[in-house]
Amino acid sequence: MSNNAEQVEALRWKKFPVLDDGFVALVDVMGDDSAIVQAARVSYGAGTKTVSDDRTLIRYLMRHRHTTPFEMAEIKLLVRVPMDIWRQWIRHRTASVNEYSTRYSIAIDAAHRTPPDGWRRQSKNNRQGSEGFLDPEIGRQLSDEERELQEYARRVYQHRLELGVAREQARKDLPLSTYTEAYWKIDLHNLLHFLELRMDPHAQWEIAQYAHVIGHEIVARLFPITWEAFLDYRFQSVVLSRLDCEVIQKLASLGRIPATEDEFMEVQDPSWQGLFRCRERDECLEKLRKLGLVR
Repeated sequence: MSNNAEQVEALRWKKFPVLDDGFVALVDVMGDDSAIVQAARVSYGAGTKTVSDDRTLIRYLMRHRHTTPFEMAEIKLLVRVPMDIWRQWIRHRTASVNEYSTRYSIAIDAAHRTPPDGWRRQSKNNRQGSEGFLDPEIGRQLSDEERELQEYARRVYQHRLELGVAREQARKDLPLSTYTEAYWKIDLHNLLHFLELRMDPHAQWEIAQYAHVIGHEIVARLFPITWEAFLDYRFQSVVLSRLDCEVIQKLASLGRIPATEDEFMEVQDPSWQGLFRCRERDECLEKLRKLGLVR
């Protein structure tokens, strides 16, 4: 298996744009697909296995959740991200982080702005999510108000600095839309976990844009075999719980595959019955639809 040296040099410091003023850039990487194989085969010797054998092993490791070999590879990124999105990002406590400090330096003069057609409605079924968009005419008013607010906050911040206020105090009223920058170093196992969560359709749209760029533009190029296995066995797979399997078995025994939603409701797990809202039931139904078992 060839190493990824050429890809590393092609990607290093290349800024992939995200949102209106953000970016993701590769700083450094340790390891490649072969490093994962080498870690799995402690006594691995160069040239003793074929590329197809290496691919089979990586896919086995991913399929059976043997995660330690994936921790042997690391990626260091430089990211420029709005502070509100960074708050979600930093909750993944499995990386080494060094962030741009507004105690020492002037805050970055850029803030994330939402276009008139980009204002989302609050989801009625998911308290932490969104669905659909507001009318662009309303959005235009919201975007104008956003611009005015951000410009005013910046003027106040600059005025404080001009009057000699300490940077650590002058910054306190900057909006969360202000961009920050950080070095983010993480092992491949934990990075894939981050991507599985943040590339998911239920993730907030803004952080999902960063996750997709990291995954498709960087990880996929540096670790192509691992990325393929990740898509097959993690991101694009369907995980069935015991209750999910029992519902499928009931439908099959009754000869109701593909089933209607009403037929699904008839054989739902007893613990879901009588519940007006049940996320576990909704997720089961979504899985079965994805598999073509409920139409």
